Amino acid sequence: MGLGRKRKVVPFRTPGELDAMAAAGAIVGAALVAVRDATRPGVSTLELDAIAEQVIRDAGAVPSFKGYHGFTGSICSSVNDRVVHGIPSADDVLVEGDLVSIDCGAILDGWHGDSAWTYGVGSIIEADRLLSEATRLSMDAGVAAMVPGNRLTDVSHAIELGTRAAEAAHGRTYGIVDGYGGHGIGREMHMEPFLANEGAAGKGPELVVGSVLAIEPMLTLGTTQTKVLDDDWTVVTTDGTRAAHWEHTVAVTENGPRILTVRPTD
Repeated sequence: MGLGRKRKVVPFRTPGELDAMAAAGAIVGAALVAVRDATRPGVSTLELDAIAEQVIRDAGAVPSFKGYHGFTGSICSSVNDRVVHGIPSADDVLVEGDLVSIDCGAILDGWHGDSAWTYGVGSIIEADRLLSEATRLSMDAGVAAMVPGNRLTDVSHAIELGTRAAEAAHGRTYGIVDGYGGHGIGREMHMEPFLANEGAAGKGPELVVGSVLAIEPMLTLGTTQTKVLDDDWTVVTTDGTRAAHWEHTVAVTENGPRILTVRPTD
């Protein structure tokens, strides 16, 4: 009798471990809200970074970004054409109309939370507001696909369909940033598998109860192509168009998707 091939699954956690991840995620959510509340013209991204780090450490957690492969910040602050991995700096002073993506992570009792969102500084133009909304809707579509029995690329395909639906609603096209995506997460911030933000459905490991992924679409107002600046971190669009980035850490449960990085405003 032949032995059945062991099915590959997206790594999963126990209910207690998910609760521990949600505790870490709640700290990330609180840090993101504190940063947003402090965002205004004239504030530097380094000042925002200090606020996030204070919230994280006051909660008894550790910033997961700080020192990660030498990264100096507790947040990634990516403004305008910067897509992801922007380094907080005293020289990076926000002005009215900027589009800011803030990515943040925290470790509590060994478990990681990872989340990001994009918003405007003061009043922003409609195209930028819609770009951020399209990215959030793409994320939401990916979150909704986090159900038992789906395959990894069912989530990727759902994110892509979310983008296409936003394009139809907004009457314009968006660039799905090539080569970047979500990831497994648990006792490390970045774990296998890699989650693409587009592609055909029905491939990859299976989602089971307790599987966790960080879902993080990145869209632009133009190109799908990026380059990394000389600081070896900051990713920018090659055509200078603005970008948006939304992310939640999400678990599969018997009762539907569970967002583990809930924000106080949600």
